Amino acid sequence: MVASLSLEQPVTSLEGIGKEYQGRLKRLGVDTVADLLLLFPRRHKDFSHVTPIASIHPGEEVTVRARITKIVAVETPYKHVKLADALLDDGSAKFLRVIWFKQPWLAKQLRPGQEIFVAGEVELDRGRRSGPSDLVMKNPQHELASNQPAHAARLVPVYPETEGLTSRWLRPKVQSVLPLASQLEDFLPLEVRSRRRLLDRGEAVREIHFPQSPAMLEAASHRLAFEDMFVLQLAAQLAKRARQQEVAEVVAFDQPAARAFVAALPFRLTQAQRRSAWEILQDMARPVPMNRLLEGDVGSGKTVVAAMAMHHAAQAGFQSVLLAPTEILARQHADVVESILRPFGIQVGLLLGSTPAGQRPPLLAALRDGSLPTVIGTHALIEEAVEFSRLALTIVDEQHRFGVRQRAALRSKSQGAPHFLSMTATPIPRTLARTAFADLDFSRIDEMPPGRKPVETRLVPPERRQEAYDLVRDEIKGGRQVFVICPLIQESDKLGVRSATKELEKLQKEVFPDLAPRIALLHGRLKTAEKEAVMRRFQAGELAILVATSVVEVGIDIPNASVMMVEGADRFGLAQLHQFRGRVGRGPHQSRCLLLTDVDDPVTRERLKALEAHHSGFELAELDLRLRGAGDLYGTQQHGHEFKIRNLLDTALIKDAQDEVGRLLDRDPALRGEPALRHRLAGFRRVFALD
Repeated sequence: MVASLSLEQPVTSLEGIGKEYQGRLKRLGVDTVADLLLLFPRRHKDFSHVTPIASIHPGEEVTVRARITKIVAVETPYKHVKLADALLDDGSAKFLRVIWFKQPWLAKQLRPGQEIFVAGEVELDRGRRSGPSDLVMKNPQHELASNQPAHAARLVPVYPETEGLTSRWLRPKVQSVLPLASQLEDFLPLEVRSRRRLLDRGEAVREIHFPQSPAMLEAASHRLAFEDMFVLQLAAQLAKRARQQEVAEVVAFDQPAARAFVAALPFRLTQAQRRSAWEILQDMARPVPMNRLLEGDVGSGKTVVAAMAMHHAAQAGFQSVLLAPTEILARQHADVVESILRPFGIQVGLLLGSTPAGQRPPLLAALRDGSLPTVIGTHALIEEAVEFSRLALTIVDEQHRFGVRQRAALRSKSQGAPHFLSMTATPIPRTLARTAFADLDFSRIDEMPPGRKPVETRLVPPERRQEAYDLVRDEIKGGRQVFVICPLIQESDKLGVRSATKELEKLQKEVFPDLAPRIALLHGRLKTAEKEAVMRRFQAGELAILVATSVVEVGIDIPNASVMMVEGADRFGLAQLHQFRGRVGRGPHQSRCLLLTDVDDPVTRERLKALEAHHSGFELAELDLRLRGAGDLYGTQQHGHEFKIRNLLDTALIKDAQDEVGRLLDRDPALRGEPALRHRLAGFRRVFALD
């Protein structure tokens, strides 16, 4: 059966996979036989050592090979739990009792006389008053003894799971298609494989699922980690080399203009802002297009640095554009930039989806003839009607919120290749910066403006929820305002609207009925005018509490907001929670971030308590990366190409991959001799704009 299969066939071609399981596998990104082969285990359990029953002790995790001497289905007398109860004998002078709770049917599937493997933790059998065994194994992995076990007597793979789909179900399905691994294209150049002593790809895939030994598992993991990193570095270096061949407008560094800009500010720039601005202005003075990421915590002053670059471009006779993901944020940027550039007579335009039709023609004409040097806006800036005279600088805020095509469309507004600056408030760990964003140069604002008080952060368990509400009431009595963020409750509710609506009703009717008229809701399905109206009321202080979904940009500057309450905090990453926390603490008052969770899990509690101890977004981002993984780094899923966390933090692996990519591109810059590698790069073409 397997011999007649090909990697491209749907997974339903395999025995035992019908429509129901096809849907479940799709949730794991598995559509084809190849996808199933490339669904790598998250980890392995070491059940490889088969131990005689006479040699095992309570508390050990072991595998036992023994014959069933007795097996019955019974029901417990008190809670009436049905179970299968078996007694095993391996001839080592002791017996082992095995219990499978809520699986009484196993008493019919398994029969006395059969030899089986069982693997799990051994306990003292405290429930048995007398009998041939004082040891018990509860709900162990089990299977009939054979030379090719899947669930015991080996290093056992543990796969990503989803509702209705377990590792136990997946193992035999994956095992059945392992012979097809030899059909997988090995895209790593032969010289690289030889020099680095890497396994062939087919062998690595077979061993990553069912390794023969710990050493083979390590060799397979290293090969697959290396190929991940190699292709990523190759895509990034190709993109970087291609950009270095393009020609950009030279915006010469003007020292008097830079000094005048800094002198006109009503505050002192931090050293990190000065350093970042210098790096950006030096890039703009070169004929090669800048490709730089400016990162810094919420409130660290990225917009001022961007305004300095826009000022420099305008003084040199060029135009700049800043693209923001939401109208709220675009208006905020426009207010800040306009106030900074006004003393220099530099006009700032604002173009939004909601800009009235009558106001568009003069604004578009001014961009076309070059009389408007600076414009800020949303997706409306990408429209075909928007043309520039001398666009030299494009800035994108929170660029991960835009698709690759949208960013490319903005860049195409320039006659040449514009200088490109992206900004993000999501701190990126240094090691990750060297890997996933290897085509970018980095500027980092790693200090906050003076006078900002650290936001006090508290983890609030269910029994202390009332204390959180009391604090909120006290702050509102003192004239302060409060954010309440709600998470997604279920996948079908993409914007979390139902959870936010429920929270609004609870706060208005049960918790703060006296404040009901001053509590409002903000979510992504509201019309633009409705969002603007809610935000205006919050800015004006008319609203005491703003309930919002996490997908809505609440980056508006509200110095009077002193409490950030996050419901279901366990559902967010540390970096995202840190961003929420940055929305408060912008005024003179002591601010607090309250993390509410009903999950009483030690790992979750430890992760959230890290926010109480750490105020650096960069430290939290590194910690989050280790605890939760990298997620979807590029905004596009790579089938069978999920990056393992060790790849992104393994500096030796990164350097080895970078060295090999450099060698290859120096020898064959167009990859003419590597057709398989060119094909593999297809998944990165849109991400890195390799075409």
